[in-house]
Amino acid sequence: MKGSYFLVILLDKDKEIATKGRTFSLKGGYYVYVGSAMNSLEKRVARHFRREKKLHWHIDFLLKDAELLRAYLIPSDEKLEEKLSVEVSLHGEPVEGFGAGDVKVSTNLYRFEREPDEILMEILRKLGLKWKRVKSGEEIMEFGEENESQTRKG
Repeated sequence: MKGSYFLVILLDKDKEIATKGRTFSLKGGYYVYVGSAMNSLEKRVARHFRREKKLHWHIDFLLKDAELLRAYLIPSDEKLEEKLSVEVSLHGEPVEGFGAGDVKVSTNLYRFEREPDEILMEILRKLGLKWKRVKSGEEIMEFGEENESQTRKG
């Protein structure tokens, strides 16, 4: 399946996150990372839930020191990463230069004081997108045709 995703992350305290090319000073709080996987959405997001992996993308370095609470899988044949990132930027504090190497936005990571789930679901509803919220790599593989946006009325 092709598509985009949100990762909802908790960083329990202020932390310096060193990637291959740069260091980011992050405040404790909730973060939303916007990504896409136009080959295998399930495998990409399941990888983010794994603790043991080769550190490749900026997000890998953050997840080494933070807790991935949940992910939103957003199936689509269209690459929506940039559009979703712009929408999230209207609500969260951007971490300039984090991720987003292959899109026109300046970041794909946004900080929130509180859990951002209501905001994320409102963005998805506003854009008319289907999604599935998962809390583990195992849940991702059960994704199938089930879709949270069809089962939740809001």
